[in-house]
Amino acid sequence: MDRLRSDGAARIPFSVEFSPPRDEAGEARLWRAVREFEQLQPAFVSMTYGAGGSTRDRTVRVTGQIAEETTLLPVAHLTAVSHSVDELRSMVGSYADRGISNILVLRGDPPGDPLGDWEKHPDGVEYADELVTLVRELGDFHVGVASFPEGHYRALNLEQDTRVLVNKLRAGAEYSITQMFFDVDDYLRLRDRVVAFDPEQGAKPIVPEIMPITSLRTVRRALALSGSALPKALDDRFTTAAGTGPEEDRAAVREVGIELATQIGERLIAEGAPALHFITLNFAKATREVLTNLGLCAARV
Repeated sequence: MDRLRSDGAARIPFSVEFSPPRDEAGEARLWRAVREFEQLQPAFVSMTYGAGGSTRDRTVRVTGQIAEETTLLPVAHLTAVSHSVDELRSMVGSYADRGISNILVLRGDPPGDPLGDWEKHPDGVEYADELVTLVRELGDFHVGVASFPEGHYRALNLEQDTRVLVNKLRAGAEYSITQMFFDVDDYLRLRDRVVAFDPEQGAKPIVPEIMPITSLRTVRRALALSGSALPKALDDRFTTAAGTGPEEDRAAVREVGIELATQIGERLIAEGAPALHFITLNFAKATREVLTNLGLCAARV
């Protein structure tokens, strides 16, 4: 994707991730975030796709609205779980009909239990590189994939995980976006592994994902669903901030979360990351604060 290529500007690009709303209140919140981020001019915005295609229709509808009603560049998620090849082709066609030509391809997690056994649809695809090939064969699409600084929890080891990522890139993916992480060295080692495995594919952008933590309960749940966890030192720090009461001290947790996200962003920029990708949970304020701290957007007056 051209928007992830450095043009010599002092500020690196950033992008943000949204999720399809579950109800009318959630939709209103999403659109408030969309309009606020529109003013900040991210390189792109991505829209997630629920396990097993659980948010398929909403993902298509909302991503299409962003394409048609805003100046933002939308990237739609697409997963292979529970879909036949014909259904996947239909999904890609639905995106194309809405003017969407950027797709983030993921194999996806099983519905119900994301950590459960992954089962290929009888008429579907087994691996994400197959899905990359399918999308690229259907038209002039720009395709991204997922990468995992700590290694995917289903991978036997980091060597296998690297091979899987390189295969996706060789199949035609132009870039990858990482799973969230909290040790920048894990990201740097991933980057080095890909370059060592295949220098040509290692030249493609690996975009680090950052989640400004505003709720300890929320981030623990999100990490558990991905087979990961906060490093103990950070978990202890956030636990102390959360306090011992029946409800966590959200303000204290948020303060630590903004500081941590800023520190991670600063190190990534210093280490030459091509861009920064932020999980927003459909809220703009925390990400805007981090972007302001990093000098990637103007502070609100």
